[in-house]
Amino acid sequence: MHTPHRPRARFRALVAAACSAVLGAGLLAGAGTATAAAPAAPAAPQVKAGSKVVGYFTEWGTYDRKYYVKNIETSGSAARLTHINYAFGNVTGGKCAMGDSYAATDRAYTAAESVDGVADTWDQPLRGNFNQLLKLKKKHPGLKVLWSFGGWTWSGGFGEAARNPAAFAQSCYDLVKNSRWAGVFDGIDIDWEYPNACGNTCDTSGREAFKNVMAALRSKFGSGSLVTAAITADATSGGKIDAANYAGAAQYVDWYNPMTYDYFGAWDAAGPTAPHSPLNSYSGIPKAGFHTSATIAKLRSLGVPASKLLLGIGFYGRGWTGVTQAAPGGTATGPAAGTYEQGIEDYKVLKTKCPATGTVGGTAYAKCGSDWWSYDTPATIGTKMAYKNQQGLGGTFFWELSGDTANGELIKAIS
Repeated sequence: MHTPHRPRARFRALVAAACSAVLGAGLLAGAGTATAAAPAAPAAPQVKAGSKVVGYFTEWGTYDRKYYVKNIETSGSAARLTHINYAFGNVTGGKCAMGDSYAATDRAYTAAESVDGVADTWDQPLRGNFNQLLKLKKKHPGLKVLWSFGGWTWSGGFGEAARNPAAFAQSCYDLVKNSRWAGVFDGIDIDWEYPNACGNTCDTSGREAFKNVMAALRSKFGSGSLVTAAITADATSGGKIDAANYAGAAQYVDWYNPMTYDYFGAWDAAGPTAPHSPLNSYSGIPKAGFHTSATIAKLRSLGVPASKLLLGIGFYGRGWTGVTQAAPGGTATGPAAGTYEQGIEDYKVLKTKCPATGTVGGTAYAKCGSDWWSYDTPATIGTKMAYKNQQGLGGTFFWELSGDTANGELIKAIS
């Protein structure tokens, strides 16, 4: 889930709801560990795989995390990204609204913090993240930025927005295209968690509401701007994908970002331990169909073009404590300690704090002391890239930039 106040939010709503030939063949389609026998090579893609690389930048990350737009440049990530999703704008009163205006447009950056080494002045018309993004785009003219609205905490307003989609779309257009920050945004991303289903709040706007909202946005923004959406990964029968007309709305979006992570986590405090972003099923997976390939297969079966689906990767891990079993499926006593929230930690911390000890379902896990974590590594991302190419998907997206190492280890594996 995407949240405007924490690194990630709990995924209980979902519950209530190529690096190498060996990796490409062994983990791509295989269940179990990396030592399992390799299945036959996948068929050649019918659709040419896309190369979009979309990374979320969090507005609040400039506070405790001290992750600035400049870090996108110094990590080498800016040169590898095709798009940045700026998270999040709010949805309130049936309209798009600013999230944190101080962070977005007012905070003064020092020379040391600034993308181009030039300090902000008191009288300049635009400061904050938006001005830093403009500076980043000057260094990388091909880079596009979208303003993402909603997220776990701020999706409660979409129901009211859906009652008058045209008015909502007009408000979003007026905000995204505001002349004060002209040139920052190339489009809009909608992160509604979840249309006609429950997330942090429950929506009852009906199966067609999401399609109607996306149609209105496309009509208002036109063909010259990007319109995208982050969507549920719940592919179970009668689950969240079935609750909304994602196939019907696909004609209005440039692409979807199915959130193929957070399938499992320590909101189930006693376990069983399971990787939060499995690519494939494996023997003992706690819930059938809770894996990336099931999500992609479901969306494709509904008629969503592969070229409009991006593969989602989390730049963080989820973990339990009180675990005695190294392999997945063990019991736990609760969530493991995390820097910002229990049960969650950035990859950049985990790679040293709790290095991976095994692989299952095409992703990695780690047991250190009584803690058990799962997360993607450069090697397992390579596996997922092989899958992305085999499926002919439009590219890759990830949550979120500050979870990577200072030298961009994970984004390099995507590229």
